[in-house]
Amino acid sequence: MKHLCVIFDLDGTLVDSERLCNQAFIDLLPFINYSVESLIRRYRGRKLALIFADIEMRFGEKLPIDFEATYRQRVDELFEFYLQPITGVSEMLKTLEYPFCVASSAPIAKIRKALNVTTLSHYFGDRLFSSYDIGSWKPDPGLFLYAANKMGFSLEYCVVIEDSDVGIEAARTAGMYALKYSSEEEAEEKNNVFSNMKFLPKLLNKIYVMKCDRS
Repeated sequence: MKHLCVIFDLDGTLVDSERLCNQAFIDLLPFINYSVESLIRRYRGRKLALIFADIEMRFGEKLPIDFEATYRQRVDELFEFYLQPITGVSEMLKTLEYPFCVASSAPIAKIRKALNVTTLSHYFGDRLFSSYDIGSWKPDPGLFLYAANKMGFSLEYCVVIEDSDVGIEAARTAGMYALKYSSEEEAEEKNNVFSNMKFLPKLLNKIYVMKCDRS
């Protein structure tokens, strides 16, 4: 293994869950008259409590006191039947030459569920870190700092793979190199953004060489 730690976000980065998580809002809250795509753009990477607060403010509706449990149950159901890994993730993980882990804003139970359903769990073992472990949510850098410490790597030798702007902000605030995954066709034309998981090992190799040259 090369001395570079890869820290993966979960939702929208390893598993194609953003659509399902936002579909659950539409399924449970009839007053939401926005498309799944618009909800994804608004809420990608955000803390769930902040999303709930925004929904209440935006639509002028008070959510039931037990809505979080109802919502998580609906997401769990959708995951069970529809969740898929991001295209190319499994093949990429098979060839990855660097230590890697997951650092997600989701509860650990959701992380494990997503990885189990998509048959990715064996790649990660117990190298799973949740915002709920430490009470820190992106864009605060706390989760990535925690993951780096648990993995035994200094910050300059950590690379974060994210799909959200708040995640990228958290990584950069932590002093880590960040790559943004985007399904948009033009993504590879942008700096530090890529659109196909098969490109990731080569990108990491370039970062590794760059860091070795500087040391």
